[in-house]
Amino acid sequence: AMFRLPCRLALLLEGIHLSRRHRRRVKRGASARRSIRTTQPLLAERRQLGVPTFEEVEADTGATAQALGVVVIVAIASGIGALAVGGVSLLIMTVLISILGWAVWAGLVWLIGTKLLPEAQTRSDWSEIARTTGFAQSPGVLLVLTAIPFLGGLIGLVVSIWMLVAMIIGVRQALDYTQTWRAVVVVLIGFVVNIVLHALLGLGMAS
Repeated sequence: AMFRLPCRLALLLEGIHLSRRHRRRVKRGASARRSIRTTQPLLAERRQLGVPTFEEVEADTGATAQALGVVVIVAIASGIGALAVGGVSLLIMTVLISILGWAVWAGLVWLIGTKLLPEAQTRSDWSEIARTTGFAQSPGVLLVLTAIPFLGGLIGLVVSIWMLVAMIIGVRQALDYTQTWRAVVVVLIGFVVNIVLHALLGLGMAS
C-alpha cells in the first residue's frame, strides 16, 4: 500500500541522521569505553544502509508502485530548478524521462546482473530490480536543495554519491551478490548507459 512509502523512505534516510546524533553525544562527554561499546554496533548496523528495507521491497510485489512514486518524487525534487527555466512543461518532461530511465536502467541491471555477471545463487527479475533501484533513489529528494545559491553544486554532488552508494547496495541485495564489486560494475555500466539515454531523450524532446 502507498501509505507504507513514507515509512520506507524514512528507514532508508535515517542512517546519517542517527549517526550524526550519536557523534554529538560522544562529543558531549561520553566516556571512551562507553563510546567504543556503543559506536561499534551502531556503525555495523548503519553500514548496512537500509539493507533490511531493500530486502523487504525486493520481496514485496506490491511495492513496485511505491518505487515508481519515489522516482517521481525525486524527479520533481531535481526538476524544481527547471521551473524557472522551462516552466511546468520542462518539469513534466524531466519526470517522464526519469521514469523511462528508471525502467530501462532496471532492465539493464537485470540483463547484466543475471546473464553476464551472475553468481551461483543469483535469481531475480525486472520487477525486483525496479523496486530496489527505485527506492535507492530516495536520497534524491534532497536534490531540491540544489536550488540554494553557491551551495547547490556541492549538495548535488553529495546527494548523487549517496544515491550511487544506495543503488549499489540495493542491486547487491536484489541480485543476491556476496561480492560487492559485481554490484559496482553492474551499476556503473547501467549508470553510463542511463546518462546517454537521458541525454538523447533530452535532445529529442527539446528539438
